[in-house]
Amino acid sequence: MPLPGRNLKFTETTHHISSLSSLVVRLSVAMAPRLPRVGLPGGSRRIRVRLSPRPRAVHIPRRNVIDELESRGFVAALTNPALRQHVDSPTCIYAGVDPSASSLHVGNLLPLLALLHFQAAGHQSLAVIGGATGSIGDPSGRSTERVALEPHELERNIRGITDQVHRFFERGMAYIDKRGGYGGSAATTATTTTTTTMTRPPAEGACTDVTGPRGGVPSRRDGLGGVKVLNNLDWFRDVSFLDFLRTVGKLAKVNVMLSRDSVKNRLTTEQGISFTEFSYQLLQAHDFAHLHATHDCRIQLGGSDQWGNIVAGIDLIKRQRQRRREDSGVAVGATTISLPDEYSADVDVDSGDVIGDGVGGTFVEPAYGLTIPLLTTSSGEKFGKSAGNAVWLDEERTSVSDFYQFFLRSTDEDVARWLPIFTFLPLNTIQDALAEHSRERSKRSAQKLLADEVTELVHGADAVLHSQTIASVLFSSDPGSLRAHSVLDAFTRAKDPRLRRCRWEDVKDVQVGKLVADLGLVRSRAEANRSIPLGSLSLNSTKLLDPRTTLSALTRGALVDGRLAILRYGTKHHVILYIED
Repeated sequence: MPLPGRNLKFTETTHHISSLSSLVVRLSVAMAPRLPRVGLPGGSRRIRVRLSPRPRAVHIPRRNVIDELESRGFVAALTNPALRQHVDSPTCIYAGVDPSASSLHVGNLLPLLALLHFQAAGHQSLAVIGGATGSIGDPSGRSTERVALEPHELERNIRGITDQVHRFFERGMAYIDKRGGYGGSAATTATTTTTTTMTRPPAEGACTDVTGPRGGVPSRRDGLGGVKVLNNLDWFRDVSFLDFLRTVGKLAKVNVMLSRDSVKNRLTTEQGISFTEFSYQLLQAHDFAHLHATHDCRIQLGGSDQWGNIVAGIDLIKRQRQRRREDSGVAVGATTISLPDEYSADVDVDSGDVIGDGVGGTFVEPAYGLTIPLLTTSSGEKFGKSAGNAVWLDEERTSVSDFYQFFLRSTDEDVARWLPIFTFLPLNTIQDALAEHSRERSKRSAQKLLADEVTELVHGADAVLHSQTIASVLFSSDPGSLRAHSVLDAFTRAKDPRLRRCRWEDVKDVQVGKLVADLGLVRSRAEANRSIPLGSLSLNSTKLLDPRTTLSALTRGALVDGRLAILRYGTKHHVILYIED
């Protein structure tokens, strides 16, 4: 029996679906009514219904995640403006991770941070390691072909990056939880939304049947779990070349592929483009189509240079859906659902959204794309291994201290852009911090805030304390307040090679000119003898002008906390001696 109330009717083509007679929609909201099944002549089509009790109290809407990202400088372009409305309900998003190195670097953080925003806002995020596509390489943004990785190199890179991505999201959610959750306490609502899928169970891992509070977007603890890390080799491994041509290549149009910037730009060069790299866009398109089918993934996120590959994926999804319709002989058309007056609904017909409240509605995209800008400094310099200035997330390649100091050294222009991007601090908090910084720039309070926040996000809270201690040792003009055991612990945990442990008897009578040469602060003792009289060397912030001076002449009382000798040559070169007896 149809339920009393309003009828919502949405029309895409000519086939009218109006039978509401059998299936009961299971809702996790105890007060929700039951809806009958939509009868679908000629074959089963998936229809997803989201029911929302109409608010009976004050409704405080949760900030739209696209609006949040845009306000922070994350959004370069959307493939369809309807994406803003799409993310008002739980959805699934993915971004690819290129395993071209054994570690990610700061330039790779932006897509991971965007995924973390989506996950924290209650959506399902997928990070896809390119175990298959990494063996070929993406031509986007490149003027020459990538050097193919050896299988053992690719396997090593996949292991290292997979572990890093897992750690990043674990620490990222801990970082957000410590600050009261995503969006703070204001992100509450008097309504509850339930998403239910009818006619067939979701595929394993599909991002459906999720429930939770907060205005239709569930919290992380309400059933979504954490960010899922996948490897596209798992679904490419058993796909033969002929299978790929039949299922993907058959639907690809060469004239469209040639129009992609990644291809068109290379065709004008002397080197040209290989068939392997030319076909890369189809591989990435297949990733999106596979995730759309198996995980109900509706959004792909990537750098601005990924636009062509993202659009290729959306096009493939549309063409595959159209082929399935033609093969089944069923045209998906109008859907009429009767609802009680106190409920509103969104309806998905075969994974194409039909959204409305009342008579009417609009059919929108089955898949979307979101691009983010490439990370640059205020001078326009890019980050990454190809630019030669990579700041790695791997502590073995870039120490935690150097990672911290990279952000601590950021310019005023960069810190104003990077605080909204690299942190989850509320924007009004960031504005207040920048205003305070502008009043007394010499204190570099905004840079310290940036370094503290990003280091905790990537390396954990303990890493911040150790990095702060190391920064005090290296840059403070008054090291007298330092404690030797804290310095030893910080440098040891950071595996910082600038810390040297030694016995007093071994160093007390060595002339400082010879000592700094032996420690590698200068290239030779002759250089030390020339530069020290010019004031280039200091011990615990006291200038040493005689290269023949010994530590014993200064007495152990000149050591910080009786154990530390902080040798600074110039402004960037340091060695910290920890005297053990």
